Amino acid sequence: MIAEFQARLARLADAHAPEFLEVDITMSQAKVLYLLSVGDLSMSELVARLGVTLPTVSGVVDRLADRGLIARHADASDRRRVFVGITPAGVELLDRFRDLNSRQVGDLLAVLDDAELEQVRRFLAVLDRGISRLAAAGKLPGPLTPVPQAPVPVSPSPIPAPALAALVANRGASRSSRS
Repeated sequence: MIAEFQARLARLADAHAPEFLEVDITMSQAKVLYLLSVGDLSMSELVARLGVTLPTVSGVVDRLADRGLIARHADASDRRRVFVGITPAGVELLDRFRDLNSRQVGDLLAVLDDAELEQVRRFLAVLDRGISRLAAAGKLPGPLTPVPQAPVPVSPSPIPAPALAALVANRGASRSSRS
């Protein structure tokens, strides 16, 4: 099932490949930016979350810092400990990525009829229940957060789940306002 899902995402992504190539970062760099988009992390936290070695993370961090997308700073209480944070330029780059992803999903949702959009909403609700179960079992990083009113899945795919949920909700609202 995962391979089928990824194959469909890859087919959809092919249509936007030239736009994604303009973003000009590697997958490793994108992962670091996404991790830092929710807050600064120490180098050791990046190593743990990415599951790679410190030299690998250091190389990725060096390249991102050279481009002005992230910045390093020492821990005030322990100068040996280095934290990394995303810069406004890094946030802007992530926003470009998210905009591209939103357009990609929007193109797909635009060709679905009301019944198909309802199926997507039900699928999102199923994912939300699964996420809640993983969180309750302690299998998701970070603190437990309240489940939003509208189901918002978390996905390992390149399509940001909040953008998908927002597009589904907005697409359904625009269809019902035409009725």
